[in-house]
Amino acid sequence: MATKAARLRCLRPSTITAPPVSFVPHNARPFATAAPEPSATETAPSHRRPTTFKDRLNAGPSFTEFVSAPETTLPPDEALELRTALVGPAGQQKEITRLPSWLKTPIANNSNYKKIKSDLRGLNLHTVCEEARCPNISDCWGGSDKSAATATIMLMGDTCTRGCRFCSVKTSRAPPPLDAHEPEHTAEALSRWGLGYVVLTSVDRDDLPDGGASHFAETIMKIKQKAPSMRVEALTGDYAGDLEMVARVAASGLDVYAHNVETVEELTPMVRDRRAGFRQSLRVLKKAKEVRPELITKTSIMLGLGETEEQLWEALRELRKVDVDVVTFGQYMRPTKRHMKVHEYVTPTVFEMWRQRALDMGFLYCASGPLVRSSYKAGEAFIENVLKKRAHGSHTAVSTGAGLDAESIAA
Repeated sequence: MATKAARLRCLRPSTITAPPVSFVPHNARPFATAAPEPSATETAPSHRRPTTFKDRLNAGPSFTEFVSAPETTLPPDEALELRTALVGPAGQQKEITRLPSWLKTPIANNSNYKKIKSDLRGLNLHTVCEEARCPNISDCWGGSDKSAATATIMLMGDTCTRGCRFCSVKTSRAPPPLDAHEPEHTAEALSRWGLGYVVLTSVDRDDLPDGGASHFAETIMKIKQKAPSMRVEALTGDYAGDLEMVARVAASGLDVYAHNVETVEELTPMVRDRRAGFRQSLRVLKKAKEVRPELITKTSIMLGLGETEEQLWEALRELRKVDVDVVTFGQYMRPTKRHMKVHEYVTPTVFEMWRQRALDMGFLYCASGPLVRSSYKAGEAFIENVLKKRAHGSHTAVSTGAGLDAESIAA
């Protein structure tokens, strides 16, 4: 039997090294040489997007033609006419009323506005200007210098225990505790600005035994210690009807005691928190006057909530019965969609009419206008002027419309 030759298999194949292959691009060119010019037959690919809208825009009038167009003066009836617009997707559009031109204000962004805001944040202070989204913030904070500016300091934090349907301040049943250093910080900030007149207000603190009256009074006393000549206006809450707390604040050294009735008596349950009341507010203003008869008392009423003319007359008569000296009228402006709707945008002519009516009823001072608020800057200049005249032994009634220059008239 023939012997078979054994077949051996190599388990490690031999390594074959392929010669290196270099890939040279067809259009390779050495460095530092100019790129070849494209030939006339080659067409570059186009990546340009359609610009139908831009083409139509460029075909229209230029920006120079737009801004140089002659201004047309509208008649009063047309100028005060409310404009409407349809908003929303097709088939679900709804009609809305645009904000009237007399209620539009510039955006606050100048250097003085930023300085005041920086000072407030550095001392952990709050203002009702920001928390309540006041439309006058650009006017009040945007003076040529800090001495011409006004900021209404809001004490006791930025969270209120009440929930009025017109107010945008945050609410909570249990707000953070009071800052024990706030009275000192507030006095320091105001003395640093060198203001002649300052407004203090606060959130309602029904969670505190005294409603925060002691904290408020302490702040006023520290301000008077650091700046005795500074005029202080306190816009307070009703302290749940505790008149002893009202007396404590009234006797703390302030110059103007302000408490807002906000609206007429008939609308109070729908506008204000259920713990507030028109009659309760009248008792607060009356008590402040009884504690210090020389004290100026002040209140504010919003228009555009659905009040009637007769209801406003009655509200003013009730305010005069408790010797309120100052009243202001302003337009209610809805802060957010969660708040009550605006019933009516009142025209400047109607505001002027109520200003004159208030003065005829014997109010010492009245500021009335769409953008007037309870701490209106022009009003402060007039009240400061009254206080100075009282100090010199004279008593003069003053008034202003929304568009008057307070400094020129008060001088």
